[in-house]
Amino acid sequence: MPVAVKLLHCFVSEQGDLLARWQEAFPKATAYGFGELVRARRTPIIVWSRLLARPPAGVLAQVRQMFGDDAICVVLADIPDDEQALACFAAGARGYCNTHAVAEVLRQVADVVAQGGLWIGETLMQRLLRGTSQLLAAQPAAVKVQWGATLTKREREVAEAVAAGASNKEVARQCKITERTVKAHVGAVLEKLGVRDRLQLAIIVNGRITN
Repeated sequence: MPVAVKLLHCFVSEQGDLLARWQEAFPKATAYGFGELVRARRTPIIVWSRLLARPPAGVLAQVRQMFGDDAICVVLADIPDDEQALACFAAGARGYCNTHAVAEVLRQVADVVAQGGLWIGETLMQRLLRGTSQLLAAQPAAVKVQWGATLTKREREVAEAVAAGASNKEVARQCKITERTVKAHVGAVLEKLGVRDRLQLAIIVNGRITN
């Protein structure tokens, strides 16, 4: 669901350029090189920082110096890596995605982080989901949650598979439906349960919090 607040998108890279896909996603976006002087702005800002050879902590520190502590930081990686992603989140990033992601994905990332969520990336998300599922399964449930009361039978099946760490492709294979249908079911489940992402869904399904 698109966010209502108006956002300014700034891309920071070594050369201070804008890739075609970035411009397609956000036609009014601006670009800066690392270390450039940026005039203070009141408009909420999402800063997209292309890592290249720079260490994540240094990139995020420089972004905050340029744009202030209120800027929402998303890191762009030419070759995404789970360990690098974890380092970025530890340094305060709200999102991590491929530098060359298509415009539709970039807009999805923006919507998620603007609403306070994290955009983690599929492979890292699967690791976190599986780890969370195993951890929660090994402990007694804190509460008995009727999380599936508002969901259809198919939506419950999809939710349980996602909470166990299955990717959309794996869910599609398990349920004998298309990936597009899986995406639609996941979107409906998140909306009905009032959660932002698959990690929160996993916690609800495994009985640790109420919705």
